Amino acid sequence: MVDEQPRRLLPRTGLGTKLLVLTVLFVMLSEVLIFVPSIANHRQTWLADAHRNASVAAAIIAETKNVPEQLKLRLLDATDTLAISHRDGERRRLIAMAAPPTMVDRHVELGNETIAQSILAAFDTLFAPNGRILRVTAMPEGRAEEVDVILDETALRADMLAYSANILALSLVISVVTALLVFMALRWLFVRPVKRLADAMIDFANDPEDATRTVAPSRRSDEIGDAERCLAVMQRQLADTMTERRRLAELGLAVSKINHDLRNLLASAQLFSDRLAAIPDPTVQRFVPKLVRALDRAVGYTSGVLAYGRAGEAPPSRRLIDLEHLASDVGEILGLDMHPTIEFRILVDDAMEIDADPDQLYRVLMNLCRNAMDALEADPHDAVVRRLAVAAERAGSLVRIVVSDTGPGVPDAVRQALFQPFKGNVRRGGTGLGLAIAAELVRAHGGELTLLDTPTGAAFEITIPDRPVDLSVRRAAIA
Repeated sequence: MVDEQPRRLLPRTGLGTKLLVLTVLFVMLSEVLIFVPSIANHRQTWLADAHRNASVAAAIIAETKNVPEQLKLRLLDATDTLAISHRDGERRRLIAMAAPPTMVDRHVELGNETIAQSILAAFDTLFAPNGRILRVTAMPEGRAEEVDVILDETALRADMLAYSANILALSLVISVVTALLVFMALRWLFVRPVKRLADAMIDFANDPEDATRTVAPSRRSDEIGDAERCLAVMQRQLADTMTERRRLAELGLAVSKINHDLRNLLASAQLFSDRLAAIPDPTVQRFVPKLVRALDRAVGYTSGVLAYGRAGEAPPSRRLIDLEHLASDVGEILGLDMHPTIEFRILVDDAMEIDADPDQLYRVLMNLCRNAMDALEADPHDAVVRRLAVAAERAGSLVRIVVSDTGPGVPDAVRQALFQPFKGNVRRGGTGLGLAIAAELVRAHGGELTLLDTPTGAAFEITIPDRPVDLSVRRAAIA
């Protein structure tokens, strides 16, 4: 089998690395979303400035008579234009031209482009070849005629590429700085606490019974703090469970060691009981059958104690039982019928019958009566009333048995874990197994063992239903 031990994640695959990469990518994506309208606006601004400068040059030439051609060419060169013309009504007049007319590749009407058109035109310019000719048309402010400007797109493209490079460099700087700041903040707030929790879980998984490996919750009041506190509680509960399992394993080992010797001792006691049965004394003859039954039950318990440790109690073998007689046997075995200080009452109708396993119900009553007897005998005051009663009543197919006493009662501290192994011990030196075993035996019958709220003493109620009748089997038997 492959040993699957918990291992720590490598730093390159940790949350910090992933967080840093994702932060850079998201910031770059944000910069791209900012760059798209920004480059479109830069193109519009550049064209508007070029048209404005050309319009100023056109106004100077138009207002000045007999402008030398050399001056016109210098004005066109200063404004990066090839030709300037204006239209007044239906008439168009060429103001200046640096070279013979060429084919115009694109026509731009400033102020009439939509946002989408402007963005598409900006990227068209970025990926356009050098030497493309643009015709830019607009209405200058304060003038009635429309001015057309013919220019080479190469200068615009070079300026847009330089602008894009600057934006890219700035975006990289912003991305790195922002990513580092966000990374450091999130690492301090989230990644380090999560890594601490992961390391604590790995360390605890390597040795759950080591109390020093339990995570120490911080004072954080957010979700991380809640996770730390919940993990600490879960680790403590799991450590307690592991300790209980180890104790159960040790108990099972101890029981298995003494089981053989105990069976031999009980076998010897059975031989002596057989010899006692041959003595013709009335008292001996009265108690020997009870002693034999007690020894038989003890032998049965030792045979099944290991099975209990492995898979729980055997299914009940139910029969009709005289409940008054069974309670009387319990009282005689415990010596309650002749106890000097404890009054033992059996408040059960002589005709009361219950459908249950006799040995298992005997063990339930034995555990409850022995616990009550120990509680009553532990009280040092002679004036207190010491009474133990077993009462029963039938309601249809349900039998209700109540074992009550006038002792000190069950402390509130153990009520929640009363029927849990090793936790429900009321008296000092107890194992806490008696009530757990009794509750399991009652549940095997489909019933329930509960502690009743009483003003004095303790009262345990056993409810056991009769077996349901299988009508199909009954009809088959009648047929």
